[in-house]
Amino acid sequence: MTPTWHGDGPPEVGRISAGGWLRVAWRGGALGVVLIAGLTLMLVLRLVERPLFGMRRPITPYITQAVCRLTFVILRLPLRMEGQRMTGPGAVVANHASWLDIFALNARENVYFVSKSEVAHWPFIGWLARATGTVFIARDRREARAQARLFEDRLTQGHRLLFFPEGTSSDGLRVLPFKPTLFEAFLSGGLGQDFKIQAVTVSYDTPAASDPRFYAWWGDMAFSPHLLKVLAQKRQGAVRLTYHEPVRVREFSNRKALARHVETQVRAAHGSRASVAE
Repeated sequence: MTPTWHGDGPPEVGRISAGGWLRVAWRGGALGVVLIAGLTLMLVLRLVERPLFGMRRPITPYITQAVCRLTFVILRLPLRMEGQRMTGPGAVVANHASWLDIFALNARENVYFVSKSEVAHWPFIGWLARATGTVFIARDRREARAQARLFEDRLTQGHRLLFFPEGTSSDGLRVLPFKPTLFEAFLSGGLGQDFKIQAVTVSYDTPAASDPRFYAWWGDMAFSPHLLKVLAQKRQGAVRLTYHEPVRVREFSNRKALARHVETQVRAAHGSRASVAE
């Protein structure tokens, strides 16, 4: 199992002002309505979509995408994108610093996240992940062959898989080393010569005069205080997604070379703040 990254202690959560609590109330209420309405609509449509299309899901991913886009509108948190998104079948990898990463990456393209199996049993989050088609796997090299079959099955259904090769989230000031284990599934499966992987760099511009780790959520940080802090923030920073040139999997001799290449792409756009963790 991939260990959780802890690093230095998290930033202190300051006292929320009266105006901040008002923002928490209306933003939180609006988000709750959007999430519940989106999930309800998705589950209803799946009753029709499943018997007609099986795992292909040609409709419901657009509901997830709309919900994620509305999330940033409600938070008044700009989402900025650079580079071209990949077309055609393939997988996406990105660095991981916050729960906001998932909303940001979902807002820009229809993807299905690959997550550790433990998440499936988390209260609410696990149910939400299952509803949106998350692929749950055990991060174990001995499971590589089974994972290859699972990935191939999902990809042939038109799904674009996305995973975080760091295996854990960081404080957003660095990119942790990419673990090559999951890349083996793409090399050993029968996905064809043209199968591609696209790397995406996720970075955050923090609000003025705030801790540079403002949006990061890692280690044993509690979710609720972090969510309240983001909801209460008056002037937000921004989320940046940088899409890199896709690479053909078969051009790499092994999983380590492939992991190293996409990690280099992610680091290049992350800027001088990125560093290798000890």
